[in-house]
Amino acid sequence: MTDGRLLIFDMDGVLVDVTESYRQTICETVKLFTGSGISNVEIQALKNRGGSNNDWDLTLEIVESRGVHPTKQEVIDAFQQIYLGVNCDGLISRERWLVRNGLFDSLARRYGFAMFTGRERWEAEFTLGKFAPGVLFDPIIGMEDVKLEKPDPEGLLKIVERRRPAQVFYVGDVMDDCRAAKAANVQFIGVVGAENPLQGELEAIFRREGAVAVIPNVNELESVLP
Repeated sequence: MTDGRLLIFDMDGVLVDVTESYRQTICETVKLFTGSGISNVEIQALKNRGGSNNDWDLTLEIVESRGVHPTKQEVIDAFQQIYLGVNCDGLISRERWLVRNGLFDSLARRYGFAMFTGRERWEAEFTLGKFAPGVLFDPIIGMEDVKLEKPDPEGLLKIVERRRPAQVFYVGDVMDDCRAAKAANVQFIGVVGAENPLQGELEAIFRREGAVAVIPNVNELESVLP
């Protein structure tokens, strides 16, 4: 049971390490179309800029900036082939769960859980089924559940309208998460890991944008919650 408190989680970079999956898929897709790759620092800089939550759109932007102009669908098809492979044996299989055993059990004594992710909802459900089958996120809002993706607050507003919590936090790791929370009038907790190549810059941006806390990983969440 909860007392009306709700934690809304982003997935990538918060609950799951996607360095070897989504980030690597961006690199490999860019290389497929342009013949040259892109560094994680360059990708992170674009993420810090904002407006780059959708990795398909970001990949297309990078490819076009290098003078190559495929259709968006061509980029999506190539991206998904690399990421999903056959029966999810692609780079999605390299994802690593970041949440320590017992964290959700402890949090569930005081909070309910929901999720707003830029993934397709089935991908989020697949990953949760693999790593955290006993944890309930209600609802899970994916990219197909909103007309406007982050940084638009539509997904957060849908969750808040459904759950009507007395207190709510959104836990995310990129600028678009932070700005969506701000637009929805939801308190934001930023996650910035030491492996982030632009760690100091992103921490400063989050604080400037009004984050109530910035933590190095999701396992520090209880230390900043009321």
